[in-house]
Amino acid sequence: MAGLTVTDLRDDLSFGSIVRGVNWETIENEAVREQLRDLFKQRGLIVFKDMESSAKMQVALSRVFGPLKDHPTTTTPRDEETGDDAVGVIDMHYLPDAADDPYGGGLVELEGELVTRFSPWHFDHCYNDELNYAGVLRSPVSAPVKGRTGFMDGVECYRQFPAELRDKVEGLNVIYTLDTRLSQMNYGVNFKTVGGEIPLVQELLKEVAIFPRAMHPAVWTRESGEKVLHIGPWMCFGLEHNEDPAGDALLDEVCHMVNEMGKGTSAYWHEWSPTDMVIWDNHRMLHAVEGCDPKYERHTIRSTIKGDYYLGYFEDGKKIGEVFREVA
Repeated sequence: MAGLTVTDLRDDLSFGSIVRGVNWETIENEAVREQLRDLFKQRGLIVFKDMESSAKMQVALSRVFGPLKDHPTTTTPRDEETGDDAVGVIDMHYLPDAADDPYGGGLVELEGELVTRFSPWHFDHCYNDELNYAGVLRSPVSAPVKGRTGFMDGVECYRQFPAELRDKVEGLNVIYTLDTRLSQMNYGVNFKTVGGEIPLVQELLKEVAIFPRAMHPAVWTRESGEKVLHIGPWMCFGLEHNEDPAGDALLDEVCHMVNEMGKGTSAYWHEWSPTDMVIWDNHRMLHAVEGCDPKYERHTIRSTIKGDYYLGYFEDGKKIGEVFREVA
């Protein structure tokens, strides 16, 4: 690519690329923009290094890949720096011991350590009938230890997943809900919640009561013919038409295996620099946050890119516009 340097993310991974050289000059070059879009379709994940760390650049980079999409929930904090110019840019800022911090609390015990800002494997907007195509994330402030963001490729996960277990869920839909409370997670649980829920989640419960359950396929096939295993343990509620002990046991086994796959070459864990921006294909990838010591500040900003895969739906046949009217 003219003016850019592109390398594989890692030699042992079948997905992901690193791109250097994106600036205000190269990002306006339509040939470069098209090459970036092609690379993204092939690799599913791009780590942009040495970027201008600004909301304006993040929005500009996001729009290379498509128009922005607003977040489906009203309680999720928006980024004030972008303002009305860019919908779908959300602000996730954890401040230790801040009395008015909406992300306060939310502690879990994970592998013998107490951490905050832990997020199990999931895909964005799983509780919605429509998915977003991609997300772009940057982290102006990161914990000095841990706090990494993990990305798991569903194409590679499908290839590596135990075939007997994978075949049991292929053709099934997974039920997802808007309830993000870790204390209510039932499948693939590998942590223990400590203390109460974060204040933001308590406000979100008002919307949880209105959102219908959403269905998404456990496995789907891309236009390229590649199959994608796409099951996020977080916010999943069961298997459609299999909400019984046998279905629950199967889903729990699958979700625990997803956690195990997150330790191998289906996954990449990103250590943040303030000048990094990462884009991932939300139809193909899962992501997670390993958590960090509660004494450390952590700040991430995500922009959301529109583009559905048209395989999800609400249980009662509602459309998202109807849900938004009820929430309002």
